[in-house]
Formats: sequence, structure tokens, C-alpha cells
Amino acid sequence: MALKRRRINRVATISVHTSPLDQPGTGDAGGMNVYILEVAKRLAALGIEVEIFTRRTARDLPPVAELSPGVLVRHVTAGPYEELDRAELPGQLCGFISGVLRAEAMYDPGRYDVIHSHYWLSGQVGWLAKERWGVPLVHTMHTMAKVKNLLLAEGDKPEPGLRVLGEEQVVEIADRLVANTSSEADELIQLYGADPGRVAVVNPGVNLTVFQPASKGAARHRLKLPQDAHVLLFVGRIQPLKAPDVLLKAAARMLVERPDLRSRLVVACVGGPSGNGLARPSLLTELAAELGIADVVRLAPPAPQDVLADWYRAADVTVVPSYNESFGLVALESQACGTPVVAASVGGLRTAVRDGVSGVLVNGHDPDDWARALLGLVGQPRRLAALASHALEHAAAFGWSATASRLVEVYAGAMAQLHRTPIAVNS
Repeated sequence: MALKRRRINRVATISVHTSPLDQPGTGDAGGMNVYILEVAKRLAALGIEVEIFTRRTARDLPPVAELSPGVLVRHVTAGPYEELDRAELPGQLCGFISGVLRAEAMYDPGRYDVIHSHYWLSGQVGWLAKERWGVPLVHTMHTMAKVKNLLLAEGDKPEPGLRVLGEEQVVEIADRLVANTSSEADELIQLYGADPGRVAVVNPGVNLTVFQPASKGAARHRLKLPQDAHVLLFVGRIQPLKAPDVLLKAAARMLVERPDLRSRLVVACVGGPSGNGLARPSLLTELAAELGIADVVRLAPPAPQDVLADWYRAADVTVVPSYNESFGLVALESQACGTPVVAASVGGLRTAVRDGVSGVLVNGHDPDDWARALLGLVGQPRRLAALASHALEHAAAFGWSATASRLVEVYAGAMAQLHRTPIAVNS
């Protein structure tokens, strides 16, 4: 007798601590927000509905909001209507889980075919929902405590044991673990004992419609940047993990080595304080003054994607000095705009940037090393042009549609294993 084929109709996406509606670059909003939003829209385009469960952080937020056709955001009341530090969120998980289960109970059984949780807190919620609904749990870590604790920035706080334990539990219970790169897959297997057969590598993507080349001069005009400037760009949350201080210190070294650059150098930092960076929200302003480079540093708030694309186009180089990145979407967005990247040789950045081809990878975080790498590019139009050309080629291979299609395969594999029936992959 032929087996009945099951189709993927609806995915429950769990994102406890940050909403895809939040502006990336401040608070807890970053690459994960972009990932969830872009994947949801691409899944909907494949005929798979997505419902995103996230914590309600304002009283006036509606219980359900349509993000785009086929994508709903469900705001779950769990704790006070305000942003909470992630350290406080484990205490709100019971309320969040209750809200998720109540939402599903309003419908006939079988509303969701698969759960995709993001970050360990969401994995804990997905764990219980999986058991109650009888559907597979697919989990993406995005960052891992054990990895972060091995690569701490100076003065940064290690991730607590509670998170380590929570991640270990999610790794044990998830039907599939999605790693952004093969190196992250290795970390899951080696540091967490994940079953290699349940780990799938799915590269994130970039919105190639928004992030694409355009006039550098026009972008600089819109951003009020000098046309003849040497622009070094940092984009991201202002916190020790992202290491914007390394860029500022490197810029100070550059000016010692090349004082003639001062009249044209612009170090632009686009983002807001986050995480441990909230303890010193004026860190970059103070550091720039201390280093004597306040005249070349320009700080800008987090920007929507269209404005962010202008920042990439306006820059000569985008600098990503993070101590760890599970992938590094900033590096990919920059390259898609035709701007090469100088990045730390860590984690997913080794995949996001082709060393010596689309950008330059730097070992360690010594400002002298970063200054040398940047001086090798500043004022070198031929080398920058060669890197920019290859950057476009490299980024073109990473589209969100390919990410979504690969995730559908992962979902189908998890469902087939759980139900022991073939799954009809949406096309």
C-alpha cells in the first residue's frame, strides 16, 4: 500500500527574546532578526505559512500582526511590557510557553507541521511544544555559550552555566540542528556532543535586491560624507563581543603611522548599545576622545536596510572585528553592495569572507595588526577595486531563497523521520 505523503503547510517559529519587527543594530536585535524575517518571507513565497511567536514588549502591540502575506507575528504576553535583559528571561519562559500552547489550542489539532526555534531560550519553549503537538523541533543556535566563553573580549562577562545547560538540553532534544556553517556544525558536535546525523548546514543569505551596488558618490552625498574621504565602516551592536573599540584603536595607530590621512579619514560606526555595552553607552565617544581621534569618528544610530545599504556603498571598507560570529551577515551585506570587508578570522566570518579575494581576514584583535591590514587597502584603488569585484561574485552565491529552500529540505527530513512517512517538499 502506498504511503500517504505529508505536505509542509505551516511552521511555528519561536523567537522569545527579540522580534523580527525590531530594528537590527540595537538592544538584542541583530542578524537573527534579519534571518527570521527573510526566511519567513521566502517560505511564504513557497506556499508555507509562518507564524512567529515572540514576547510582547509594549502594551499597544496587537496580539497578532501580519508581517507580510503568509507571515504572522504573534505577540505573547510573558512578564512586564518592556524589554528585559536576557538574564531575566528564563524566569518568564513558563508564561511564554503557556501563551504559545494557548494559541495553538484555539485551532484544530495539527495546525503546525514543524517548529523552528531560534536561540536557546526559544529552544526550551520548542522542547515542550514539540512534546505537546507531536511535531519535530528544528533549532538554530545563532550563538553558543561554550564558543563565546572560549573567545571572550577583554572585560566581557562569560555566559552563565544556566545557558550552557539549557543549550545542552536543546541539542539533546531537537530533531534537527541547523548550523550556519560547517565550522559551527563541528562546534555543535565537538563541544555539545550533537549527533552528526541530526546536524544540517544551511548558510544564511543576503537580500540581493536591497543590498546591491549603486553610486558611491550619491550615497556619500545622502549621508553627508566628503566625496574624497577614506571611509572605514562598522555596522552592528555596540558591545564588547562586536569589538568596535578594535577599529577605533586601529584608526589611532593608522594616524600615527600616516598623519597625512587625518584630513580625509572617516571612521563611521552605525549601531546602538546592546548587551554588556549598555553599561557604558557612551563608550565609543569616550574612547575616541581618549585616543585623540574624535575628529575622524562619526557615530550614527541603527539604520533601516535601505539606509544601511547606502552606508555600505559609501564606505571603502567595512570592518568586522567581532570576537565571534556564527556567520556575519554584515560582512555579506557589505560585499553584496560591492564593498570589501576586513574581518576577524573567527567562526562564520571565514565563510562569509573569502580571504584575499573578497576581503581580508585578520588573526587576533591586536590593533596594530588591524591597522596594518587597513593601511594595505586605504588609498589603494586598484586593490580595492579587485576585492570589490570578487566581493560581488562571492555575495551573489548567498540568497535567502536558497536558504529557505534548504530549510524546507531540513524540515521535510525531520518530519519524515518523526512520522516515518515521505514528505512532499513544497515547490
